[in-house]
Amino acid sequence: MAASISKTLTRNLLRRTGDATQALQLRFSSVATSAPAISVTETQPPEKGGPSRWSKLLLFVPGVITFGLGTWQIIRRQDKIEMLEYRQNRLRMDPLNCNEVSPSSENVDSLEFCRVLCRGVFDEKKSIFIGPRSRSISGVTENGYYVITPLMPLANDPKSVQAPILVNRGWVPRNWRDKSLEVAAADDQPSSIAPPSQESGKSSWWMFSSKKKEVEEDQVPMVKPTEVIGVIRGSEKPSIFVPANDPRSFQWFYVDVSAIARACGLPENTLYIEGINDNVDPSNPYPIPKDTNTLVRSSVMPQDHLNYTFTWYSLSAAVTFMAFKRLQSKKSRR
Repeated sequence: MAASISKTLTRNLLRRTGDATQALQLRFSSVATSAPAISVTETQPPEKGGPSRWSKLLLFVPGVITFGLGTWQIIRRQDKIEMLEYRQNRLRMDPLNCNEVSPSSENVDSLEFCRVLCRGVFDEKKSIFIGPRSRSISGVTENGYYVITPLMPLANDPKSVQAPILVNRGWVPRNWRDKSLEVAAADDQPSSIAPPSQESGKSSWWMFSSKKKEVEEDQVPMVKPTEVIGVIRGSEKPSIFVPANDPRSFQWFYVDVSAIARACGLPENTLYIEGINDNVDPSNPYPIPKDTNTLVRSSVMPQDHLNYTFTWYSLSAAVTFMAFKRLQSKKSRR
């Protein structure tokens, strides 16, 4: 009796448990079908390849720099035009008397490119050669030098210079410098002439007395004065590629007025001029002075500045266009 009752209770309990489990399953299935589907997606970080504001601006920096260089060339061109006009106006003026020019640095700067008339005699032994400097003669390029020689005063000549001046006489071939160095080396060597012996003293005295008048006549040679028309100039400003002057070895690569004056035994404030002559004598062509066109010309002329301006502006337009194309290509990838 008791066993039958327990079996009946167990059967009923299992039935109720199955019904409850089935109900729960039905309820969960209904909730799953009625609730919206929730998709779990990972949050992706934003793309890091996009250009920042500063990187965009840096793309246009080369264009700004090249544009500024082109504008600077325009300013330089205008300054060069004014400088050439200043030189031309100075060269058109009447030449001044060399004795009226004070050799101070302030006066030289204010009177540069003014023409002056000088009269004196050249001291050839103190010539200094600047170079080498090339020159095209009849289509053939030849190396040579500019020769600078002191112009010394003449006694009893009121038109002569009162103080020595340095004159750039013009261009000469290379052999001029070689001959000058040979003469200087020969002068430095001691004389090899032996003094006369005592036995021949009488005959030597007789020969000396017989030619005394002839020596006295040739003792004072006739000095022909030289007139020079030149342009007042100052020292050159060499570039970093030009070697330094070496006066001890007679190597002069650029014009340094004070150093050249010291080498010639003259005061440092000695006046320096460049001789000009548009009509060169064919029978005596050397030295070849500078003509007025050469003095007016500059290493960089206004047309050169204009060409540089076009080049810089072209580069500015090219790099700016490339910067725009770079930004557009990055936008299209997004």
